[in-house]
Amino acid sequence: MPKPRLPLTTLLLATSALCACEVGPNYHTPTAPTPTAYKQIDGWTTAQPSDAADRADWWTVFNDPTLNDLEAKVAISNQNLAAAQAAYQQARALVSEQRAALFPTITGTASANVSGGGGGGTGGTITTGSGTVVGPSGGRGVSQAYRLELGGTWEPDVWGRVRRSIENAKANAQASYSDLVNARLSAQMELAADYITLRELDEQKRYDDETVKGYAQSLTVTENKFKVGNAAQSDVDQAETTLHNEMAADTALGQQRAVQEDAIAILTGVPPASLDLPPAPWTLKPVDIPPGVPSTLLERRPDVAAAERQAAAASAEIGVATAGYYPDISLTGSGGTDASKIGQLFSPQSLAWSLGASAVETIFNGGLTHAQVQAAKASYDQAVANYREAVLTAFDQVEDNLAAQRVLAAEQPDLQASVNSADDALRITQNEYAAGTVDYTSVVVAQAAALNAHNAELQLEANRLTTTVDLVVALGGGWNASELKTK
Repeated sequence: MPKPRLPLTTLLLATSALCACEVGPNYHTPTAPTPTAYKQIDGWTTAQPSDAADRADWWTVFNDPTLNDLEAKVAISNQNLAAAQAAYQQARALVSEQRAALFPTITGTASANVSGGGGGGTGGTITTGSGTVVGPSGGRGVSQAYRLELGGTWEPDVWGRVRRSIENAKANAQASYSDLVNARLSAQMELAADYITLRELDEQKRYDDETVKGYAQSLTVTENKFKVGNAAQSDVDQAETTLHNEMAADTALGQQRAVQEDAIAILTGVPPASLDLPPAPWTLKPVDIPPGVPSTLLERRPDVAAAERQAAAASAEIGVATAGYYPDISLTGSGGTDASKIGQLFSPQSLAWSLGASAVETIFNGGLTHAQVQAAKASYDQAVANYREAVLTAFDQVEDNLAAQRVLAAEQPDLQASVNSADDALRITQNEYAAGTVDYTSVVVAQAAALNAHNAELQLEANRLTTTVDLVVALGGGWNASELKTK
């Protein structure tokens, strides 16, 4: 029988031509509302421009070696990041799984069978697909069958269903990678915020310790005045109350610090008992972060990139569903050898082959395919809306932090002046009380005012630092969506 090379070649060429088709829409990045400039940028001045928003290790702008060491451990030991990394690896494996459908499936089969039977009388006859062995009268018949076969099936991606599935899986993998980056950035931000609070508590403890000493000295002065009849017992009682209240507040700071230290330990992936951060001076200083051009935010925010990739995945899913309108085409082929003796397996008479093609079209399924296409389109519309919402949220966060930085920077000189005047007022009031010109209530009021002024200034400095961290993260923390091209 002549080999059908021309028909087979024609079939393969026709199939290859059809495989250039991809049903469903071709994806384009959805439009998103993007301002030409930030509203809160008016009047923004940067004394020392920083490129913190353009570097992956953005926290180094604070020049704190301890913070640098802690941040380096987040990406290595944080368990939430380990889980996100595993999810990304799973998503990448799914891309390979979908890509495998582009290629034929090849199977190999080898078998050997020996069978026999017997009986009295005229003997037995055993028939097999490879041959018949007739046993002698009154004897046994033995049959042998050997087979080697290669088979293959291929469903050519005529309508682009597989290629759309690959697009979907790849976009989902890129979204998963963006989620990983976002999780890492969030952990870095949380660690920086906790560390700032820890050092704020250290500074507050240092000032409270000095305040306790001042209250103790005031109590001594009051007791001495009471002994010589220049102060009432109520002044002594009030001085003792003020002292013990401040001592209790000073002690409570230790519990707050322990909470922050434990949180830092968890973020760096170690048990709280394994991390010890000794108290350190307050050396952290706010850094001005230039926000850049608003349009770049769409490339620098990993959560925005993830939302955009999810929209791309949803678009590809429309093509997958649309392919359900078209027939499934399958090509099959097999070739092998079949003989009753091993030595005859490779003889020309034992060779056999077959080729086949089939097409299956769904004629009626109660509107299932139409419903699947409509559901995929609705899912895409939802993904686009989520992407645009992510963009709006990103601009909102940048604007909020720009406003906070501007307001807090303008507020700090007033608080510094308040601290200076409160310290002067306390010193004068203490001298006046020692001279007997004012009562002790005036001293208590001045002490409380000075303590509140110092704490308010410290809180503002911490807020400026935290806002700096929030702004860097809102700007993407040095990440860029161009990384997705390699994922």
